[in-house]
Parts: sequence; C-alpha cells; structure tokens
Amino acid sequence: MKNAVPNAIAVTHIVDEVLSRDRGRILSGLISRLGDFQMGEDALQEASIAALKHWSQAGVPNDPVAWLMKVGLNKGIDQIRAARRHAQRQNDPGLVDRISQDQSFESATEIIPDERLRLIFTCCHPALEEKSRVALTLRTVCNLTTREIAAAFLDSEKTMGQRLSRAKAKIRAKGIGFSVPELDIWNDRLTTVLSTIYLIFTTGYVTQDTGPRYLCEEGIFLVSLLRKLCPYDPEIEGALALMLLTDSRRVARIDAKGAIVPIEEQNENLWQNEIVEEARSILEDAIERKQSGPFQIKAAIADCHMMRPKPDWLQISFLYRALWAFEPTPVVALNWSVVIAETGQYELALQKIDELQATLKNYQPWHAARAHVLEKLGEFNDAREAYKQAIQTAPNDASRRLLERKLRLLN
Repeated sequence: MKNAVPNAIAVTHIVDEVLSRDRGRILSGLISRLGDFQMGEDALQEASIAALKHWSQAGVPNDPVAWLMKVGLNKGIDQIRAARRHAQRQNDPGLVDRISQDQSFESATEIIPDERLRLIFTCCHPALEEKSRVALTLRTVCNLTTREIAAAFLDSEKTMGQRLSRAKAKIRAKGIGFSVPELDIWNDRLTTVLSTIYLIFTTGYVTQDTGPRYLCEEGIFLVSLLRKLCPYDPEIEGALALMLLTDSRRVARIDAKGAIVPIEEQNENLWQNEIVEEARSILEDAIERKQSGPFQIKAAIADCHMMRPKPDWLQISFLYRALWAFEPTPVVALNWSVVIAETGQYELALQKIDELQATLKNYQPWHAARAHVLEKLGEFNDAREAYKQAIQTAPNDASRRLLERKLRLLN
C-alpha cells in the first residue's frame, strides 16, 4: 500500500524544514557547481517551488536534500544554456566563452559533499569589505534572510540587499574562485575567514536575545567546521576556544532586571562547566603547538577573566602586551587601559584612555571605560558626564541598564 500523499500545507512545512536544516549545504553545492551566487540562489528558489508541486502529487522523496540539489542544478543548467543561446544570438564570442567556461554537470546525482568551507572562503575574500564579508556569509552559509541580516547591522532591508548584490557582483567581476586557497596563501585568507566568523559571533553576542537569531551558535558552527576540515591549526583552535568560553557564560551574562553582569560579578554556578572545560582543553592543545597568534591570546585573556575568586588582571595585562604585537589597534589599546586600571594604576589608565580620544570619541565603549576609571579616581562629576554619553549610544538595552545603574549609584 502506497504512503498517503501529503497535502499542500504539509508539504510546505516539510520544504521549510528541509531548507531550515540544509539550505546552506545545498546552496554551497549549487553555487560551487554553477559558479555564481545569484544563479545558485535562483536555482534553489525554483527547485523549492517545484518541490511544492511535485511532492504534493507524488509524495516526498526518500532524500529531499538530494532531490532539491538535483532539480536546482538542472534549473541552473537551464539558465546557463539560455544565457549561452542569448550570447550566440548577440554574436558575442567573448560572452559565450565566459558563460561556457568551467561548467561540468555530470555529477548532478552524486552524493552531495559539504562544500560550505569553499563558500566561506569565497564570502570572506579580502577583496570584499568587512561588513560585506559578514553579511554574505550570514546569507549564504548561515541561512539568514536579508531582513534578519539588516536587523543585526541596524540597516534597512533595502540597503542590506544592495550591499549583498554588490558583493556578489564583485565576486563575479573579479573572477574569485569557489575553492579553498592554495597553501601558499592559506594563512592570509584564514586570518580573514576567522576574523569574519568572529564578527558573526560578536554580532550575536552584542544583540543576544534581541537579535534575529542566536548568531553565536552560527559562529561556533562555522569555526567548528573549519577545525574539522583543517585540524591542528592553533589559530582555529584559539578562535573556537574563545567563542566557547564566551558562550559558556550566556545564562550568567544578564541579570533578572535585564542588565549586563560584568564577568567578575557573574555567578559562576550559572556557567556551563562542560563547555568551559572543553574550551580550556582546546586552548591547551593550541598553546602546545607553540605558534602564537591573536585568537589564542584572546582566548587566554577570556580564560584569565574567568579566574576565581577574581580575574588575574596582571596576567591579562601581560597578554594584552602580547596581543598588541599582533593587533596594534585603538580598540586593543582601550581594552588594555581598562585592565591597567583594574591593576590599580588609575591615573595611567586614564592618561592612556584620554590619548585615544581623537580616534575613539565616537566609540561607545570609550565613554564607558572612561566613566569607569573616572569613578575609581573619585572624579564623580566627570564620571557622570561620561556615563551619560555612554548611555546615549549603548548598543542594546542590557548595556544601557548596567550603565544607568552605575550612574544612579553616583548620585
């Protein structure tokens, strides 16, 4: 007896479920085969529409992912052939050559490999702007909609859509390949990839529960995928350890009133100890490889922050000195200054923070850090003004509530 054919509503739910789980995997395969972001997305969209019709009539296939991949690839082939015919009619040999090159479709029915790593490296090409790299990775690999990405960056959906379109066009125009780079340029590209993935993670960390989705999970997924496909790389291990240590404190980070709780004030009983131990083990493996890098150092800083009964501020200061050798940036200088204050050197910390004013005066954490140090120095009037500035530009409600509490305690 044949299985009952599901109705249209049931099929819609099944298609949505498959795409929610495997869209990144299917899209990666289509884009790498068709050689074009937009064509891959269009082909998957057409395959999804076809699934709604065919699955309602013939039933859901045993392997829905393979079905979508095969039909999507056939749709893409149709697009390429139509474009090729158009180019021939226009008598443009150059266009025909561009459309024809590197298109091999004999593998439409093969087992689908996980090609997300190729897509990550393509999305994170240094030729693209930093924001575009993150946005394109979120769209194609992490399966976020343009609206969700726009919300994460506080952009309009139209503006973000235009950014994504420009990024795809740039990849096409520059002929950026859909592949993992050769070993001679691996390190340069890997740094860009890790930085992009970490920005995805920190975007989720800042937006937390107010964001479109929990982007921290997406960042951890991507760096775990990198580690699986490129084991024993100490910087990948460092990045994963850093994200896991940060994510392990998720429950303890916000108090009952919705305010951020600084690490040193968090209830360690709320930390996810299994994740903490996993992260520390990964970090130890990375350090033992004796190839120091910025993500390993940042993970070590996060680990020292979690020391009890209090953070190891002196060790953290030494680690920031090491990080400065890799990243001599104003943000690193600011964070290092805050740590210097925690070692009791308030005047020196304030001096270093004030030296950064020209560069960071529009950077919200600069005002928050300055307010904190001024409070420690007993300069309460100046501290109040600095807290007010920080509150006005706080990135989320949780940060704002913490700063408002600190300001109330000064009054």
